[in-house]
Amino acid sequence: MNVELSPPPPNEHGLLRFRTGVYVTLGGLAVAVFATAIASLSPFTEGFVIGALIPYVIVGIVVVTQISAYHPHGRFGVANALTLTRLVITALLGGLAYEVTLQGLKPVPWVAWSFCAMAVGAIIVDGLDGYSARRQNLASDFGGRFDMEVDALQIMLLCVVALALGKAGAWILIGGALRYAYEIAAAFWSALKRPLPPSFRRKLISVIKGGTLAALLAPVIAPPFSTIIAGVALALLIYSFAVDVIWLAIDDARARRASS
Repeated sequence: MNVELSPPPPNEHGLLRFRTGVYVTLGGLAVAVFATAIASLSPFTEGFVIGALIPYVIVGIVVVTQISAYHPHGRFGVANALTLTRLVITALLGGLAYEVTLQGLKPVPWVAWSFCAMAVGAIIVDGLDGYSARRQNLASDFGGRFDMEVDALQIMLLCVVALALGKAGAWILIGGALRYAYEIAAAFWSALKRPLPPSFRRKLISVIKGGTLAALLAPVIAPPFSTIIAGVALALLIYSFAVDVIWLAIDDARARRASS
């Protein structure tokens, strides 16, 4: 659900961007350090570091330049810091996606288990950021969108890695593309721009989808079992999107009738 709030006073914009830049820079250093360590201790190439830094830098620039317009607070906040932590993990997944797709390298067992643990950790952290924002009274449109975009990027990268590792067929990419397809469709169908009410079903299926993709990184999860659980998770995700789209279409039709 969208949170309608006003931006901070103009004189606080620069300070908020500066503080955000500090957080983003520290996160970038963490990505560089962890990516370099993983590359040096595994068969991965220097491309792992580049593959991790590119998505982080792109998202980081958007975060710093856009936060003051949609975050009506003077502080970056714990919730956004938690989301930034998930972005660090997601960036490392970008490096993994680069190696397994473009270089054709397979992660050694300890690397695979490490990424599995990181992905699970990101899911746990995802359950804390919204609570932190509400507890600190720092909820904003920016925080909600930041959270959703990191979720979408993480799901897409996990789908790419799962495909490259042979855990499922190319159809698994549908799960990673659904969020972006929804955004594109919203540009042509205004009903999809309407706010959605909070939904336990949506949150639960999101956790199931993320948890399943994280599990696919584990070396012990292999076909046909990996294909089955990935297919079930995708079916649930498609169902969740379909329910939301139908609800929005009905809600939009009701609003149009009420205004006519």
